[in-house]
Amino acid sequence: MSSRFENRAKVHLSQNLTYKCVSIQVWGLISGQVTGISDMWHNPGIGIYIHNLIFRIRYMDIDQLSLYGAPTFFINSDHEKIIAFSARHAGSSDNPVKKAVSIFYAVRDQIRYDPYKIPNHQEGFKASRVLAEGKGFCVSKAVLLAACLRAQSIPARLGFANVKNHLTTPKLREKMGTDLFEWHGYTDIFLEKKWVKATPTFNLSLCQNFGVLPLEFNGREDSVFHPFDAKGQQHMEYVQDHGCFADLPWDRLMTAYRSAYPRYFESGGISGDFNAEAKELHPK
Repeated sequence: MSSRFENRAKVHLSQNLTYKCVSIQVWGLISGQVTGISDMWHNPGIGIYIHNLIFRIRYMDIDQLSLYGAPTFFINSDHEKIIAFSARHAGSSDNPVKKAVSIFYAVRDQIRYDPYKIPNHQEGFKASRVLAEGKGFCVSKAVLLAACLRAQSIPARLGFANVKNHLTTPKLREKMGTDLFEWHGYTDIFLEKKWVKATPTFNLSLCQNFGVLPLEFNGREDSVFHPFDAKGQQHMEYVQDHGCFADLPWDRLMTAYRSAYPRYFESGGISGDFNAEAKELHPK
């Protein structure tokens, strides 16, 4: 195809918080020869060019899915403890959706949420380490969920976004200096030919202590933080999406954390029991 047709086409890769997708947007440059989308579709040269683009993107996605099923340094889905935990909680069904849902609840409720001790070293973010310690914050629990899913041959990746958390403890707010949580982590799961988001952060007992509605997950719809708590007060809002990754972008994550929360890391974390303090703040 001649370069004049290539110069009149552009591929726009779009990404948003609700769905990770690839969309094709083709438009004519100011030339007077192509006046609109309908004219371009009727042009054989443009039609061939678009067909080739869609073909390449389709197979690019297949290659990416293979990456989201393999073990990595942080998502070490080949670790014997991860394999055993995921097998124990995947259930007897061969249905990937049912397996993913069952594993989600196991990670959500059996791994306690604790933002007071964010690791400052790479080993602390490994899925096997999080499982062994039985606790973690949003990112480490998302890493563990991704590893358990990959161990069951379910493609999974890590997603990140900046969020505003309007419900936190005074101790955590003082150390962070803000209610903006940068690089909040969740897990993106490939089920029934589409990506669905799952957030296993808050265990059920913590939700009950905090007066926050627990997040449910059905494997077919995104499960992200509810905008309101159980009393109808504003709880959490998403501010900025950072996209999805095949493994934890540890350098970028820690650079953002240390820049945004210097007091937290200078003091080596926070002493105390986040779950107990949440219960004291919200007595029944």
